[in-house]
Amino acid sequence: MRPCSTVMHLLLRCMRGCGRHSRSRMPRRLRQPVSYIKLIFKSLYFNSLTNSEVVLDCILEPVFWMVEVVTRWFGMVNPFISHDYNHVILLHCLFLLHPVFFSFSLQVFVFLVVALTSSVVFIAYFCLLPLVLQTYSPVWMMWHIGYGHWNLVMIVFHYYKATKTTPGYPPKMKNDVPFVSFCKKCVIPKPARSHHCGICKTCILKMDHHCPWLNNCVGHYNHRYFFSFCLYLTLGCMYCSISGRNLFIDAYNAIDQFRHLEAEKRGVPVTGIGLLIGVVPSEGVAGKLVQEVSQPPYTYRDRMFHKSVIYMWVLTSTVAVALGALTLWHAVLITRGETSIERHINNKEAKRWARHGKVYRNPFSYGKLNNWKVFFGVEKRSHWLTRVLLPSGHTAYGDGLTWDIYPLKKDMMPV
Repeated sequence: MRPCSTVMHLLLRCMRGCGRHSRSRMPRRLRQPVSYIKLIFKSLYFNSLTNSEVVLDCILEPVFWMVEVVTRWFGMVNPFISHDYNHVILLHCLFLLHPVFFSFSLQVFVFLVVALTSSVVFIAYFCLLPLVLQTYSPVWMMWHIGYGHWNLVMIVFHYYKATKTTPGYPPKMKNDVPFVSFCKKCVIPKPARSHHCGICKTCILKMDHHCPWLNNCVGHYNHRYFFSFCLYLTLGCMYCSISGRNLFIDAYNAIDQFRHLEAEKRGVPVTGIGLLIGVVPSEGVAGKLVQEVSQPPYTYRDRMFHKSVIYMWVLTSTVAVALGALTLWHAVLITRGETSIERHINNKEAKRWARHGKVYRNPFSYGKLNNWKVFFGVEKRSHWLTRVLLPSGHTAYGDGLTWDIYPLKKDMMPV
């Protein structure tokens, strides 16, 4: 045993000497970064609060940073149009140096929502509404005009409120509000149900997610507007898809028939002599062909009408399926009294409690029906009409900082 211990002692002295020798050879510029990297690795081992989630968060931090940069880069569109190339370069330099200067600039996804919705409304007014007024009975005419305009008003109102209403932020000054954790990025206490948004660079009260289509976070004060916008936009797309199904089939068949007629044409006749003498048709046939080519069976206006109907039906049907699935998912979350982030947290807590033979219950759930009442702010029966089926700008229940659950469960009105 003694020779072994002597050998180990010599090896340790050699390694220590090599380490000192290499440290002395290391340039001064590299000493500080290397020591900083060593400190980071040591902090992962010598911190009693370190767990697997903290290590995973540190590993995925570059990925989160890249997503934030890409989202922020796609979010901005320069609203200025200039024919001077130097002026355009100057504007982009100002944007890079002073992002606040371009805070009023358009957003790509917001612009897409407005443009696509406006295109459908334009087609409905200038293509479908005259057809409804000419062919439909008075009862169906009143239904389409009434429901269509009500649905449009609800979509525009809730989208505007969802984009302009702040989701709610925790107080940055010290107060007596109870908190459950501490935000390491904002360096402020976080109340219950609040989370940090990497895009907005701040904590959000009752945060659900950051929606690029709104250019805003979905939080405590605008969650109702977001869900109502998704709900009424889905209903509007389903209405356009169902009511325009026959028009879509007719328009598709008309365009398909027009393509077949174009393929069957023999072309414009050519007159002349020489090598084409046996190919050129007679004068009567040539005149007939010229008349067929100059007078097509469908005008440009007819073709644009059919293409507009097909575009509207395909767009509304696609959005109805995609947005309908998202709306249904959020409806399930609202029924359970949780947000998208809390869904993952509650699933993890339920599994952890199940390992100990216990059942985890969401502390922010008031019951299925009461969750909808709290979400929409319904306190009496008339509010289902004035606050749900009609545009309403009433604020959400509570301040988003504290959640007095048990008194609310007992005092909830039996609506």
